Amino acid sequence: MTALATVARGRFGLRGKHRFIQAELGRIAAELGAEQAWREGFARLGSDVVHAVAGEFSVFLEDGRGRSFAAVDRFGTHSLCYRMEGGRLLVGERADDIAKSGEPLNDQAIFDYFYFHVIPSPRTIFNGVHRLPPGHLALVENGMLTTKRWWKPVFVEDRVRPFETLREEFKQVLRQSVSEQLDGRRVGCFLSGGTDSSTVTGLVTELGGQPASSFSIGFDAPGYDEMEYARIAARHFGTDHHEYYVRPEDIAKAMPGIAAAYDQPFGNSSVLPAYYCAKIAREHGVERMLAGDGGDELFGGNTRYAKQRLFEAYRAIPAALRANVIEPAALKLPGFPRVPGIKKVVSYIEQARTPLPDRLEMYNLVMRVGLSEILAPDFIQAVDPTAPAREQRETYAASTAKSAVNRMLQYDWKFTLADNDLPKVRGAAAHAGVEVAFPLLDGRVVDFSLQLLPELKLKRLQLRWFFKEALRGFLPDAILAKRKHGFGLPFGVWLTKHQRLRELAFDSLRSLGARGIVRKDFILRLTDELLPQHPGYFGELVWILMTFELWTAAHRRAH
Repeated sequence: MTALATVARGRFGLRGKHRFIQAELGRIAAELGAEQAWREGFARLGSDVVHAVAGEFSVFLEDGRGRSFAAVDRFGTHSLCYRMEGGRLLVGERADDIAKSGEPLNDQAIFDYFYFHVIPSPRTIFNGVHRLPPGHLALVENGMLTTKRWWKPVFVEDRVRPFETLREEFKQVLRQSVSEQLDGRRVGCFLSGGTDSSTVTGLVTELGGQPASSFSIGFDAPGYDEMEYARIAARHFGTDHHEYYVRPEDIAKAMPGIAAAYDQPFGNSSVLPAYYCAKIAREHGVERMLAGDGGDELFGGNTRYAKQRLFEAYRAIPAALRANVIEPAALKLPGFPRVPGIKKVVSYIEQARTPLPDRLEMYNLVMRVGLSEILAPDFIQAVDPTAPAREQRETYAASTAKSAVNRMLQYDWKFTLADNDLPKVRGAAAHAGVEVAFPLLDGRVVDFSLQLLPELKLKRLQLRWFFKEALRGFLPDAILAKRKHGFGLPFGVWLTKHQRLRELAFDSLRSLGARGIVRKDFILRLTDELLPQHPGYFGELVWILMTFELWTAAHRRAH
């Protein structure tokens, strides 16, 4: 398959493991190859050829008659960036493949990075370079560019089916999705000990006929390590299990290279443990890893979904009762909000009064600290601070679902999966020299999730109820009962104790202070006052600032 990084100088590029579900195109692909099938499909169907394909992909082609076409799969599993030059569409897997050398960076994208800790599509940090959002395509005809969404999920929210029927169908599509990822090579599994990674790991062992190779990361820090759950899954399924405990010196050693490896700043701190997990897998001879990402966002597994249900229940209380009785008592009576135990109630009411999706960002790190506290005045003047919230509202409003839980799921497909978690795992694995695939995002699993009643995903306040009940007996009870945690990173805690790590972070922040983006006085306050007082909270802010500077310095781009 042609690497997309070379597409700007060629006429066809393709990445990903996919299949043609249209019979004639499937025959052409089998006999003449994928390129011929895509070309024939585009000639016959135009941009609708994407509906004849299932699986993960990013594709680009020129047809020799002045038309160019590019598309990514439902979740943008494989990134595809583009820009127009002289009426021609130039594309690349990475934004920096096709950026113009020497141009200033995009100020709004920098602001987006501080807000989200990543830069959501379609914007990139390079002026004139865009990233195709998930489920989108680009078409150039007669020198004119059109982009549009080609996949719009359809939720079926009122079809009642027997649990036993759903369970058997679910198990079947899971086995099909994992089985297709077993191509004869040795496959490794990211194993956090959560429901998703344990499911994938168990199915690899079951379907592969031999113990799966599982890889887990731990932290020697109180409250951060959950290695025991990974061990429970490994023992239960009899995997060939490998562990590595990340240390502060690992961050100091690896982080400059990881930051520079991305095509634009990427500030999700769990990229570091993801990298070390892939790295130890590569050292054990694994070239392909399977990850469990997607289960939470398809089946209702994030804790905020249950929390939002409480808020929505409050909003269902008659408006007059809320406005005339509850809220005056909780928010306005002198001294009442300071009564022990009431402060939390007040916070819940304030959040419930805010509609979705704005409510999801009420504790946004940068916004809570304050833009004027962190960012230089001239930089604030150059950007639109309201743009991220507006784009979030547009994404939420575009949902085709009626239920709040499905609307939140679809919202997270963009901002949590496509813009954050998938690039995190894909980039970390690539930096370690490993391929990665996401079997829980297989189209059959996705289509199955669209048919589930909302109350089967979130039953009262029980997260991913159907997923867990359907796999009860397959997964260990301890994992079904565990609370979600994930690969958290004790960066702030370690930062206050480890000299080399502190030098890396503080040197980066001082260098960043000279770029006219972040206030120098805030950097001093952050390192000398805020971080020592609340290392867990402000360590995350140090991380996103440090990562931005490491990336910028590595790419030698002065702002």
